[in-house]
Amino acid sequence: MSIIKPFKGFRPPIDIVEKLASRPYDVLNSEEARVECEGNPYSLLHVTKAEIDLPKGTDEHSPEVYLQVVKNYNLFKDLGWLVKDEEEKLYIYAQSMNPTAADAKWQYGIVACAYSEDYVNKVIKKHELTRKDKEEDRMKHDRMKHVRITNANVEPVFFAYPAIARIDEIVAGITSKKPIYDFIAKEDGFGHRFWVIDDKATIAELVDIFDKQVPAMYIADGHHRSAAAALVGQEKKEQNPKHTGKEEYNYFMTVIFPDNQLNVIDYNRVVKDLNGLTKEQFIAAVGESYDLQDMGTEIYKPAKLHEHSMYLDGHWYKMTAKPGTYNDNDPIGVLDVTILSNLVLDKVLGIKDLRTDKRIDFVGGIRGLGELKRRVDNGEMKVAFALYPVSMKQIIDIADTGNIMPPKTTWFEPKLRSGLVIHELC
Repeated sequence: MSIIKPFKGFRPPIDIVEKLASRPYDVLNSEEARVECEGNPYSLLHVTKAEIDLPKGTDEHSPEVYLQVVKNYNLFKDLGWLVKDEEEKLYIYAQSMNPTAADAKWQYGIVACAYSEDYVNKVIKKHELTRKDKEEDRMKHDRMKHVRITNANVEPVFFAYPAIARIDEIVAGITSKKPIYDFIAKEDGFGHRFWVIDDKATIAELVDIFDKQVPAMYIADGHHRSAAAALVGQEKKEQNPKHTGKEEYNYFMTVIFPDNQLNVIDYNRVVKDLNGLTKEQFIAAVGESYDLQDMGTEIYKPAKLHEHSMYLDGHWYKMTAKPGTYNDNDPIGVLDVTILSNLVLDKVLGIKDLRTDKRIDFVGGIRGLGELKRRVDNGEMKVAFALYPVSMKQIIDIADTGNIMPPKTTWFEPKLRSGLVIHELC
């Protein structure tokens, strides 16, 4: 089987795409989704978070919600808000966080289907756990149920691949022409562009390059969606006595970006207390493993690997890990999240399990370091730590060695918009 394949996508008409395309299901809670699509019947949130069309307080995991999902999804197709392409195609999806800037940076991904078996045989590689506790297991179960009842990958998975010059050339040629979709999302100001690749020779060349030159694809964002899609594909295989391996359910929808275009941002930590220590005792304990420098009251952002910043009692501190306290030859040990966890969160603060300890919380870098300051200043938290972001090379090294990153390590922006194209499993 090919590592990628084209598919007959369901896409919105140009005149409603900006209203239909939505932020992904997992960045909004039910109430935020309800507010975001108020007065907008086109929003795909009516499909991805269908509880918004039921009375407030409805459990998003209830059977009524899943019935509403199917009703809304079918309605979108019946009304012509999602229209199926007549032939199998590949697509290109471009995003920018600053689309109006003169030096705007865009990242260009190929929208294709990935082979579900490649998730099992580790051609599709992951760097995060998809199952740790009941909450995470339910996330995967919910995504499986959503795929089952819609019989579709309504939202894509965010993949990366080692950049290849010829793919870049093909993409550059296509994107030099006017996109099918081109809009700036009002919620965050991010730019989104979309092209359809309908030339069969170009499609065949891209499939061939991925088969012969891309040894692996890496899940950047969407580990639960990948796991759910692979498991649903396996279920359908087992239920079909005439299974051939060529059925559409053997594949799931992805957007695959070259690794050198992706923007990984920091993922920071806030902690509720100092584990019974005074401020002076805590600083002294941290100072055993770090060179500390008081940077004053102005926000200080880490500038390089193995440098963190700490906000405590109105002051920012530069934290530089002392030589010998980390292992740059270990794909996990080199990570700043590992260093902070070992030297401060565990050793000083007594936080052993980042997934279950209620004393710690995590703040995506998209919110800025001002959010760390705010949560400490208002008394909700006692201390905050900002980290230098991991690199794509670190992510790939970890995936290639079969390791798993610590929780809450990577944050990718922009997030993929849902609804630009949908893949059905039959």
